[in-house]
Amino acid sequence: MTSASFAPLRRRDFTLLWTGSMVSNVGSWMQTVAVGALVTAATGKDLWTVLVAAAAFLPIGLLSPVGGALADRLERRRWLIVGNLVETALAGLLAVLVYAGQTSPGLLVLVVAAQGCVTALVIPFQQAILPDLVPRDELLAAASLSSAQFNLGRVIGPALAGITVATLGYGAAFVANAVSFLAVVVALSFIRLPPPPGTVGRRLWQTIREGARATRDNPSCRAAVGLIAVVALLASPFIALVPAVARSLTDGSKHAVGTATAVLTTAQGVGAVFGALAVAPLAQRFGRGRVLVAELVGLCMALMAYAWAPSLVAAAVALVLVGAIYLGVLSGLSTVVQLQAPEAYRGRILSLYFVALGVVYPIGSLIQGPVADATSLGLTTTVGAGLLLAVLTGLAVARPHVLNALGLDEPAGAANNPAGAANNPAGAANNPAGAADNRAEAADNRAGAADNRAEAADNRAEAADNPADNPADSRLR
Repeated sequence: MTSASFAPLRRRDFTLLWTGSMVSNVGSWMQTVAVGALVTAATGKDLWTVLVAAAAFLPIGLLSPVGGALADRLERRRWLIVGNLVETALAGLLAVLVYAGQTSPGLLVLVVAAQGCVTALVIPFQQAILPDLVPRDELLAAASLSSAQFNLGRVIGPALAGITVATLGYGAAFVANAVSFLAVVVALSFIRLPPPPGTVGRRLWQTIREGARATRDNPSCRAAVGLIAVVALLASPFIALVPAVARSLTDGSKHAVGTATAVLTTAQGVGAVFGALAVAPLAQRFGRGRVLVAELVGLCMALMAYAWAPSLVAAAVALVLVGAIYLGVLSGLSTVVQLQAPEAYRGRILSLYFVALGVVYPIGSLIQGPVADATSLGLTTTVGAGLLLAVLTGLAVARPHVLNALGLDEPAGAANNPAGAANNPAGAANNPAGAADNRAEAADNRAGAADNRAEAADNRAEAADNPADNPADSRLR
């Protein structure tokens, strides 16, 4: 964990937004714990707990494409502020309902679902501005730090929620969450961002389709979105099954299961924080693509070790490792999208990344849950990890270009040297913003005529007429 891990914190705008988001995430986790406990206590039924969780999570998978399209046409800073103010109002509404004694579970689920919809629209805006806050060579570290603060919120928020609910009641936890969103609003008020590329004159659905085509036509973005979907289906359900693992490792009483679930959840969060701090220096030393592929393989192995842990202590230790590697996979794949997505399509391509994660993960959980009931938790998690390893092996043997598109063929340090990309024609093809200059420079280098501007101009003209070499142009035709 070197200075590379914390380099983005030297950037004023990134630090402001990171700090504001940290405060907001702590508040959000406070609400998540409090509203779940409130609904469970009011109804005594696990069904309502599941409905509350689904209401908060599913909109992210369903509405993210709309948020992505809006992020590419609207002024991002302004609408991020608006979105956070709306979330402040909705969290405040929950507090008002509690203090007024209106705690009908159906009503609480509706408010939480409304918050989920706003969050789904806001996330692509926040992700799309990250490359505007830090240089390209610090983007992986910035994504990892963002994931670290989210997981720190997952460790701090539930603890504060327990103290707040016990001393001040449920309403106070919702008030705290409402106030926490204002930290992001304050941070954004001090940040200045370039305007989005804009999609004026085209319908919203048309711009969403353009984003889908842009994802399909860009090898790196296509590989990252496809792989996150596979990971979400086969590996990510371990998160949903944590309470079941806790039950299997205890006597099954409510207190024991609750305590064990808290221990395992905290272990995953702690591992994620360590993973976030380690990923940037590892990528700097060995190459971003190599580290990402190693983490994908390592995740399979770590999940198998976790699946067969004989005790709660062993499971917690294994889950620290799983959390660290899983965070590296998520950060690595999202960084591929942020680095390679053309500026004009960045918000929309990122939204499809969140669709792949947000929609496929519940599907995988719904599949693995019944399978675990019919067989065993250990076998289910092991089979999922084994299938992921089989997919990775198949890609390495039959379709190596998919893994290469993640940066596997990139030399160590290249991710931190954008200037060196000019000598990498394969990478230039995935960087439409600089592709014309890179092709011209590559042509000059091959010909040995660095000063031959006429030849460079001819090469650029030829590249402009060749959609296969210019993904940005081919998508706009």
